[in-house]
Amino acid sequence: MSKPGQTVLVALRKMIASGELAAGERLMEVPTAELFGVSRMPVRMAFRTLEQEGLLVRFGGRGFQVRSVSAEQIAGAVEVRGVLEGLAARQTAEHGLSEEARAILEQCLVQGDELFAKGYVTEDDLEVYHDLNMRFHQVIVEGSHNPAIADALSRNDHLPFASVTALAVDRQNMAGEFRRFNYAHMQHHSVFDALINRQSGRAEAIMREHANATLRYAEVFGSTLADERMTVILRSE
Repeated sequence: MSKPGQTVLVALRKMIASGELAAGERLMEVPTAELFGVSRMPVRMAFRTLEQEGLLVRFGGRGFQVRSVSAEQIAGAVEVRGVLEGLAARQTAEHGLSEEARAILEQCLVQGDELFAKGYVTEDDLEVYHDLNMRFHQVIVEGSHNPAIADALSRNDHLPFASVTALAVDRQNMAGEFRRFNYAHMQHHSVFDALINRQSGRAEAIMREHANATLRYAEVFGSTLADERMTVILRSE
């Protein structure tokens, strides 16, 4: 995608995640191109990508609409992600970690330890956690040597905020978020221990449970307070 297309894509993602573009709101190519000062082609490409990500749906024969997603849909997709990532962890443990994969996971653990050591987190800290969390999960999926898992996860990620690439944060309860994400990080330590000891069943169970750390997003996004309370950290590319 071109640089203008990337700019439009990132901006629209953030506007949808923050609620600035509400569920049901219509988006058309020409007004959006004028808003960002670009031609219609980068807008068209951004719209297609957001459609693939489950953030937009086609509206009639022209334009798109911000997708409305229920709490139940998000919760169901997160549970499926847990099953798939659990399978990935099982197969990664069975294959054994490569030296490169082990080094990346260890780096993620050290980075997370430093992040949580001070006893609290800020939104900036959770931006850092978002990136290391994505790397950690990606290494486990790749370590399974099973492309079908990545394909299935990609299809499951069509529901907004159900993917590991979206991190929802309750900005009105940062103390609670510290406890939640610190616990999730401890689960990273546990699954790493299971992986290096080739304990496939244990690795699978931990990763399935790990998905539950995001299930409460569904409750909050189904709440009328979602726009006020929540911020969503998404991948920046």
